[in-house]
Amino acid sequence: MTTPTTDPGAAGPGAGAGEPAAGRRSWLREHSELGVCVLLSALGVLLLTDALTMDVDIAQRGPVGPRTVPVVVGGGLLVAAALLAADVLRGGRGRAETGEDVDLSEPADWRTVLLLTGVFLGAAVLIEPLGFPVAGALLFWGAAFALGSRRPDRDPLIAAVVSFVTYAVFDNLLGVPLPGGPLMGVL
Repeated sequence: MTTPTTDPGAAGPGAGAGEPAAGRRSWLREHSELGVCVLLSALGVLLLTDALTMDVDIAQRGPVGPRTVPVVVGGGLLVAAALLAADVLRGGRGRAETGEDVDLSEPADWRTVLLLTGVFLGAAVLIEPLGFPVAGALLFWGAAFALGSRRPDRDPLIAAVVSFVTYAVFDNLLGVPLPGGPLMGVL
């Protein structure tokens, strides 16, 4: 019994001509996650470039300006890309997803989709006359209701607190003016 040989020249002249390309394709197939690294790196560089070339009057903004979030997110994308590339090159592989807990034979829940759409459009229309705190509270409560929460004792209170805290953080701490509406004139 003979064992197969691994000598490329043993199969005859010209038999190994396509092997470097095939080997390269095989290596790329085994390391396909590097494509995600390239995408993450490109997005990170794009964000950093846009943020650092932004024309901003720093004297009016304070310590946290419009460059902060894009710089942090762009830097985070570059770090994530580098860590993922290092893991892939060391032999790490992503696991195939086993599936979601969704029954594809069931029809779409159009009631929820339409409720969420209505709540969002309603908040967009009401934000100018009522202000962000009231429109935001209606948005948060309406979204919770549309997604199935049925706690009338708790949901409106949580929605109001989240909306007012969001308004205070953006308007007072970050310097992003939001419409306060008539309620902010009273408070």
